[in-house]
Amino acid sequence: MALNENLYCIVMAGGIGSRFWPLSRTGKPKQFIDILGTGKSLLQQTFDRMTKICPKENILIVTSSAYSDLVNEQIPGLHPSQVLLEPLRRNTAPCIAYATYKIKQKNPNAIAIVAPSDHLILNESTFIDTLRKAVDFASDTNALITLGIQPNRPETGYGYIQIGKPVKDISSLYKVKTFTEKPNLELAKKFLESGEFFWNSGLFVWSINSITLALEKHLPEVNTLFKEIAHVYGTDKETETIANAYSECRNISIDYGVMEKADNVFVVCSEFGWSDLGTWGSLYTHLPHDSNGNAGIAKNLMLYQTQNSLFNIPGNKLAVIQGLDDFIVVDTEDVLLICRKQDEQQIKNYVNDVLISRKEFS
Repeated sequence: MALNENLYCIVMAGGIGSRFWPLSRTGKPKQFIDILGTGKSLLQQTFDRMTKICPKENILIVTSSAYSDLVNEQIPGLHPSQVLLEPLRRNTAPCIAYATYKIKQKNPNAIAIVAPSDHLILNESTFIDTLRKAVDFASDTNALITLGIQPNRPETGYGYIQIGKPVKDISSLYKVKTFTEKPNLELAKKFLESGEFFWNSGLFVWSINSITLALEKHLPEVNTLFKEIAHVYGTDKETETIANAYSECRNISIDYGVMEKADNVFVVCSEFGWSDLGTWGSLYTHLPHDSNGNAGIAKNLMLYQTQNSLFNIPGNKLAVIQGLDDFIVVDTEDVLLICRKQDEQQIKNYVNDVLISRKEFS
């Protein structure tokens, strides 16, 4: 099938992945790591996935200026205009605004897919079919579209989308009724029981015209910063001008800044083996388990009286472990982490403590 030359993809790859410490570090965060043991990093998997629907030359990667070399090393052959470097972390709205005006400069009739670089997609064919449905709808309307994931458990780590009226003649496409941030367990159970709520994947599809109108209306100060400097994109003044723009730009997500305020938001609901891989615990749910509920990426692992635990042991190192239940064990060249799965939200605190005492572990 021929690829749509008007279709672009914005891959967001600027996060630091602190909850995957100690494997993920500031110098090489999780999107650049082969966390799943497939032989490819999450970024490489995302790029390869997007080439099945979008021309390679239309894929833009937005990342920190500190990760420029990593991007070009992992995805060789990119044109410099395909790698957008952020001088500061300012969340997803500025990232998307920057990439949007880069695309608009080249093709004002474009449709854009926005995808995080570090998500897991197990069923790629269903994923591509879902994207095509969203792209077709975005091509014919001024809709802002997000992908909603059929929940299979009362997850408290994800945001939720409540569906409204269905769109006639298009299956699994609905007007969005409400967005809800990460709920408590009781509310998450009610969401699951209702059948009206889907996980918010953070994947978006829209026309360049639709998103620029939405930015103008709902985030005018962010929009103005990137619109007014669009004439320098692709010139030797771009880096300096973008640095000035980011220094003035507020830190805000596209969800909070636009999607939760706009009245033209729709959701395509699907299930394609998705996870945002936000934590070691989320990785654990998607790995094969042995008869004792253990999972991991390790070549030489001997377990005794151990169950429901996750292991990440590098190379050919032999790990002999006895007596653990519901633990995370991550070994790297210079750090060993042993943490209860139920306490994994504390990992960020551990990282902060380590950084205070040992800066070389960042």
